Amino acid sequence: MVLNIVKNATCTFCGCVCDDIELHADEYRITQAKKACMLGKAWFLNHTAEQLYPDALIDGKEVSVDQAVEAAAELLDQADMPLIYGMSNITCEAQREAVALGERLGGVVDSHTSL
Repeated sequence: MVLNIVKNATCTFCGCVCDDIELHADEYRITQAKKACMLGKAWFLNHTAEQLYPDALIDGKEVSVDQAVEAAAELLDQADMPLIYGMSNITCEAQREAVALGERLGGVVDSHTSL
């Protein structure tokens, strides 16, 4: 078994963007997250390279990603005021795209911190 070590990994889980984390991983999963807080450890240690689920589902049935994107686009197009929510675990570039989508659709953008 090969052990990979990544130094100075960045955690984006809570938004603090800690960047001094050392990750130890085998071929399938992260086994250690040194210097990560409790939230960061839980986030890193529960991610795997194994594909446990299909790429896309509609009504519980496996579909292609293209079909899922088309279905999502139709739902968003028909929505009166769609909510763009969450975004705590995505990159700033992805957040920018989510906000642009919300603006284009006339929707509402909110983060998980509003709870």
